[in-house]
Formats: sequence, structure tokens, C-alpha cells
Amino acid sequence: MAAAAVRGIGGGLRELRIHLCQRSAGSRGVREFIEQRYVALKKANPDLPVLVRECSGVQPRLWARYEFGKEKSVSLNNLTVEEVAKALEKVMKSKG
Repeated sequence: MAAAAVRGIGGGLRELRIHLCQRSAGSRGVREFIEQRYVALKKANPDLPVLVRECSGVQPRLWARYEFGKEKSVSLNNLTVEEVAKALEKVMKSKG
């Protein structure tokens, strides 16, 4: 995983939500990311809520909630594990 995404967070990030489909090809990289890197992410950020939501047919998307209720979302459709990690790193560095 990208090093910054594993280390502590900044920018007022309060919550991460990951939406994905259990079977679609477009969600494959997200499923692999969860399987391979979720534990490291939680160990590095134990107080950050990371919600993983699976729903049949949904487009994979990352949602980040920041201070004052600001939210940002990023499409994860057809991304590889590394691209998902980079998208995660980008929202973790953002200030909302």
C-alpha cells in the first residue's frame, strides 16, 4: 500500500466508506484491496471508522467524510489494487 495511506491520517478525515459489488469485474480491484490491505489500514488508523458496504450491482466508490460534514467521493470502477491505494492516499491527504 502507499506508505502515506498506511500511516496516520490528517486533514480532518472523520470516516471512510467503501462501496463495492461482491461479483462485478469493475469491483475486483477493490475486493482485492480489502482482502490484502484492510488490516494494515486499520492497524495504522485504529480510531478511523472504515465502513465496507457490499451491494449487488453497485459501482465501486470511495467516500470520505471530513470535519464539518464535508464529503468527497471517488470512483473506484475498474481500478487495480495499487490504483485503489493511490485513490485512498489522495482522499486521506485532502482537507475535504
